[in-house]
Amino acid sequence: MLAAVRGLRETVERTALPLDLPGAREAQQSRSRLLDQLDDYVIPRLTSIDAPLLAVIGGSTGAGKSTLVNSLVGHEVSQSGVLRPTTRSPVLVSHPSDARWFADQRVLPGLARVTGGSGDPSGDGSVRLVATDELHPGLALLDAPDIDSVVAANRDLAAQLLAAADLWIFVTTAARYADAVPWDLLRQAAERGTAVAIVLDRVPADVLHEIRPHLAEMLDDQGLARAPVFAILESELEGGFLPAGQTAELRRWLDDLAGDARARAAVVRQTLEGALASLRPRALALAAAAAEQTAATEALMASSGRAYVDAVAGVRAGMQDGTLLRGEVLARWQEFVGTGELTRQVETVVSRVRDRVTAFFRGEPPPAEKLGEALQSGAALLVANHAALAATAATRAWRALPGGEQLLALHPGLARPSRDLEAGVERLVRDWQGDILDMVRDEGKDRRTTARVMAYGVNGMGVVLMLVAFSATAGLALIEVGIAGGTAVLGQKVLEAVFGDQAVRELAQAARERLLERVETVYAEELERFDEAVRTLSVLADQSEALTVAVRRLGEAG
Repeated sequence: MLAAVRGLRETVERTALPLDLPGAREAQQSRSRLLDQLDDYVIPRLTSIDAPLLAVIGGSTGAGKSTLVNSLVGHEVSQSGVLRPTTRSPVLVSHPSDARWFADQRVLPGLARVTGGSGDPSGDGSVRLVATDELHPGLALLDAPDIDSVVAANRDLAAQLLAAADLWIFVTTAARYADAVPWDLLRQAAERGTAVAIVLDRVPADVLHEIRPHLAEMLDDQGLARAPVFAILESELEGGFLPAGQTAELRRWLDDLAGDARARAAVVRQTLEGALASLRPRALALAAAAAEQTAATEALMASSGRAYVDAVAGVRAGMQDGTLLRGEVLARWQEFVGTGELTRQVETVVSRVRDRVTAFFRGEPPPAEKLGEALQSGAALLVANHAALAATAATRAWRALPGGEQLLALHPGLARPSRDLEAGVERLVRDWQGDILDMVRDEGKDRRTTARVMAYGVNGMGVVLMLVAFSATAGLALIEVGIAGGTAVLGQKVLEAVFGDQAVRELAQAARERLLERVETVYAEELERFDEAVRTLSVLADQSEALTVAVRRLGEAG
C-alpha cells in the first residue's frame, strides 16, 4: 500500500495544470490539497503506523482555540488575545517521550521546526514544538491558525493542518456554530472519513438546551452523528485559563484516548481508511482535468502545425502559379534573350541564348547574372512571405483556442517570424542554388552531354533550370501569360537541347522538390518556437493515463 501511495504521489506531482481552462483553478487547488494530505498524513501515517495520534484543534476566528489548548495543558503554550489573527504559526504540543516523532520531517515536511516562548508569534512557514508532561504519551495537540483568517496564507495552512490530522477537534461558538466556512470543512471531513470531535465554546447556560440539539441535527445531516460534542459554558477566565470544571469532560476524553492503545488505533484506522478511500475519486477527478490540459496543448500544437503545412503548400503553389515570373524576373529574362526574340523560331532563340551564356562565362557582360539574382530574390521573398503568413495564422488560431491567449501573452514574439528567418532564407536559397548546379553537373556526366553543358556553362544551365522550375502560367494576367508561356517553352527548349526532354522534366521536378524540402526544414524551425512554448508548460501527453494507472495500482494494493 505504501509503495502504491508513493507512486500515486509522484504521479500527482508530475501532473501539470498550467492552462487557465474552465475548472482548472479548482483542479489546481485539489491537486495541491491532495499532495498536502499525501505528504502530511497518508504517507507519514503508513510509514509510522504506531506514531502518536495527532489531534488538530481548528476553528473560526475568535473561537478560543489557543485558550482551550492552554487550559488543557495547564500553562500558556499558544498565544491568545483579542488581536486577530492570534495564531500565525501552528503550535504542536506533545509529551517529551513523543517529541522525536515530530522533530523530523515525518509529518508536515514543508514546515520548519522551531522552539520558543508562547509570546513569539513569528515563524511563518514553521511549526513550534512544545514538550510537556501535562499530556499523556500517545497523543499530541496541534493549535492551528483560523480557518477563516483574514490572511490567506493562514487559511491555507489551517486547511493543510486539518488534512494532516488523525483527529479534528473542531472549536466553534454558540454565536457562530452554523457559519458556512466551518461546515464546508466538516463536510470534507465526513466525505473523507476523518474522525471529528466538536467543542462548542462560550455557550450561555440558558441557551445550551436549544443549541446542542440543533448542532446534533446539523452533524447528523452531514454524516457526523457519531462525533462527540463537548460544551463549554460562557465563563470568566481564571488567570487566562478556562475553569477546570469546564474542560474536565474534554480532558478526560483525551486522557482516555491517550491511555487506550486500541482506542487510538481505531481513530487512526478510521481516518486513514477514509483518507485512502478518498484518494481514488480525487485522483480520477484530477485525471479528467489533466486530460483536458493535454487535449488543449495538443490542439494548440496541431493548429500551429497546420499553419506551417499551409505555408509549405503556399510556397508550392507559388512555384507553380507563375508568381515568380512577374516583374523583375520577366524583365531580366527579356534582357537575357533579347527583346522580341520570343516571336522568332525557337531554334534561333536557343542558339542566341547559348551564345549569350557562353559569352558570359568568357567574361563578357550579358545579363544572365542579373536573371539569376532576380530568381533568387523572388524565391527568397516567396519563402519569407509565407513564413510571416504562417506566424500570423498560427497566432490567430491560438487566440481562438483555450489557453492560447495565455501562452501568447507569455511568448509575444510568436506573432512574427523569428529574428533568424531572414538569414535562414538566404542560406536556403544559396543551398538550393547549389543543389541546382549539382544536378546539372550530375546530369552532364557523359562525354557528349558534358560538351553541351560546357558550351552553355554550368551556371547558365542552372539559371535556366531555376527558371523552368518556376515556369507555370496559372495566376498571371493575360498579357503576362503570353510572355511567361514563351519563357517556359524557350527555357525548356534550351535545356532539352542539352539533356533531352525526359531528363528536363525530371530535373525540373527534382529542383522543385529540393526547394520544398529545404523550405520544410526552415519552416520546421519556425514551428519549433510554437512547440517549445507549449512544451514549457510541462503538460505530459500521458499524464491522465498515468494517474488512472496509479489509482488502479492503489486499488490492487488495498
